[in-house]
Amino acid sequence: MTIAIITSEAVPFSKTGGLADVTGALFKEYLKMGIEAFLFVPLYKKTWEMFKERITDTGIEFDIPLGKATRKCKVFSALSNVFFISNEAYFGRDELYGTPYGDYPDNDQRFSFFSKSVLEAFKRLNIAVDVIHCNDWQTGLIPLYLKTIYSKADVFRKTISVITIHNLGYQGIFPPQTMDITGLGWEFFNMEAVEFYGNVNFLKAGIVGADIITTVSMTYAKEILTSKSGFGLDGILRKRADRIFGILNGIDYDEWNPSADRFLPYTYDRNRLSGKRKCKLKLIKHCTLDNVDAPLLSFVGRLSSQKGIDIFADAIPDIVAKGVNIVILGKGEDYFHKLLDSIKKQFAERIFFYSGFDEAIAHIVYAGSDMFLMPSRYEPCGLGQMIAMRYGTIPIGRRTGGLTDTIEDGETGFLFDEYSSSSLISCINRALKVYEDKGVWQRMIKNAMDRDFSWQRSAARYLKLYREFSRR
Repeated sequence: MTIAIITSEAVPFSKTGGLADVTGALFKEYLKMGIEAFLFVPLYKKTWEMFKERITDTGIEFDIPLGKATRKCKVFSALSNVFFISNEAYFGRDELYGTPYGDYPDNDQRFSFFSKSVLEAFKRLNIAVDVIHCNDWQTGLIPLYLKTIYSKADVFRKTISVITIHNLGYQGIFPPQTMDITGLGWEFFNMEAVEFYGNVNFLKAGIVGADIITTVSMTYAKEILTSKSGFGLDGILRKRADRIFGILNGIDYDEWNPSADRFLPYTYDRNRLSGKRKCKLKLIKHCTLDNVDAPLLSFVGRLSSQKGIDIFADAIPDIVAKGVNIVILGKGEDYFHKLLDSIKKQFAERIFFYSGFDEAIAHIVYAGSDMFLMPSRYEPCGLGQMIAMRYGTIPIGRRTGGLTDTIEDGETGFLFDEYSSSSLISCINRALKVYEDKGVWQRMIKNAMDRDFSWQRSAARYLKLYREFSRR
């Protein structure tokens, strides 16, 4: 079986968030399994700066029509199975999708161009694949293109398309004139196709066109069929419910390995946990926090209301009053940066807040913390809780999406239901009560470290699904 992963970002080449971790790790896992796999990503400015010594020009270039205009595409490659779609005007920018002031206004052009260029590249490279696996709205046009504009191309004669919804809250919504840029006929501007409340919806194109629709946890696959969690697409998703499957993401066990983590001052495993205690002491010293014996609660992630920062911030005074130290590492909405800065000043000896992201600090936070907080409003999958468990740090999360599927309440972590600071505080109090019993807490640490969140398991499930639909 031959598989191509199409994505707007993938580690190690480009990254703004979890999408890059997931697509890069899945590609890596397929190669490890001996699968013939290809990866297609844009050639961003940052990608070129980091990898120009390894990237070569294939010599393939062609024009891509975008409405009345045409744009030149050049195809570059690395490692013989990674291909980069290049256009300096579209991808030679400082950021991937936009600036702190908002998205790039021509993202409809940029990702229409990327989607068409990928399919043209397949033809010119003469690569026939069994599966084209797309990810999120940036590649949403591809499944519909395969059913329309590219339906007669020999290279795609046996190809099935998959789209993975990593977060339904991001859909790629653009004004109606974007139809001309996509090259799709206006007959597709209707509620059964790409039209969405008078606009064009790229993710909806993928949902309508794909042979298989996956999302990143079993619970989230059910949640998106409801009006509460469907972000306006629940109707079309319910019509395609027989094609929707939930497959949990995994984490890269080479990168996230407490027994061989290059970022940790002390390594450890489930049978040798003394290194974890030493990491905690190092972390507390780095963060200049009081009382090394106090429970240490951490948060690593995007500072947004989706991640529950509003209820977390409301709960902080009560959490600190219980004798807990808090470490927060993240960046995001300006409002939450200012709010957390203000709270940090009130509790300077109990709270450490790092505004931004630092990989080395993140690793030691996962290792040195006792508990890891994920109070999300909604969470399609979540990687933080899996990484935390890998490092023997007990997750506290809201019962939603992938948190429901990965955290076993009272066994490997703690869950709460209502989205409120009072429910969060009650859940933390439950965790603190167990924390006092060192024997039970040690057992929970080992339970958490025993769980398998490797990509090997998730990749096997994808392969099974591909094969099932390839036979139809």
